[in-house]
Amino acid sequence: MQTPPRLFDPHLYRQRLRRAYRQQPADFLLARAADDLADRLSVITRRFPNALDWASPGPHGAEVLATSGITDHVIRACPIPEAQGFGPWQTVLCDPAVVPFRSESLDMISSLFALQNVDDLPGTLVQLRRALKPDGLLIGALLGGDTLHELRTVMVEAETLCEGGVSPRIAPFADVRAVGGLLQRAGLALPVTDSDHVIVRYNTLFDLVHDLRKMAASNPLVARRKQPLHKQTLIEAARLYAKKFSDPDGRIRASFEIIWFSGWAPHPDQQKPLKPGSAQMRLADALKPQ
Repeated sequence: MQTPPRLFDPHLYRQRLRRAYRQQPADFLLARAADDLADRLSVITRRFPNALDWASPGPHGAEVLATSGITDHVIRACPIPEAQGFGPWQTVLCDPAVVPFRSESLDMISSLFALQNVDDLPGTLVQLRRALKPDGLLIGALLGGDTLHELRTVMVEAETLCEGGVSPRIAPFADVRAVGGLLQRAGLALPVTDSDHVIVRYNTLFDLVHDLRKMAASNPLVARRKQPLHKQTLIEAARLYAKKFSDPDGRIRASFEIIWFSGWAPHPDQQKPLKPGSAQMRLADALKPQ
């Protein structure tokens, strides 16, 4: 089996997450995702006796599961001890890329903003699916391809102008259509994906960078340039950001795309799509005005 290329530095990510907790993390995206998770779970009428919050950087998802009324036992698998939170759940430490739970041992798994930092996303999804009992639910959110597109644009221009080249500074993000395909590849049934676009406004680029550090969202790439960013490059990036992506009041915009995904471990009683050619009416006829 071919080993996936190593893109992310998990040790560096944990270091930065610890630093964020020492400074009090910026958790507004996690809080928003947790509210959305609560809304999505509220329309599900069945119970999930054993539920797992997988590798989320904060306890927000575990808090939703513990108060949802649809589960009896919550496990919080967290990347560092500082992120475990306090609540009625069992805590274990985890590597987001390795799922150590027994096959068919969990009824539901949720994950908020953890899976965009694993090298082998298809393989991790397969591991999560295997840990689910038949008809178990996987639901979660990760950052999508439109995230920080403004920052990526100005960093390329600033580095090219000031340093004559570009270094890999911002991690690649998934595409909403690709995530749906990965759910199917992982063997999940009834896959659903959608995206939520969030605009956050800042006074300057430096305020945005400060928040990214408090989110442990600084460059996690193995191939990152190890030297600090040149001061002149950062000044030029701030100038370009203000020029290209500011509102009339002078504040700049930062985009975050939240991709939501869900899928079910296969079970014989689940809905099945109709076989091609089995429809009783042509689509053209159905769309004709009456």
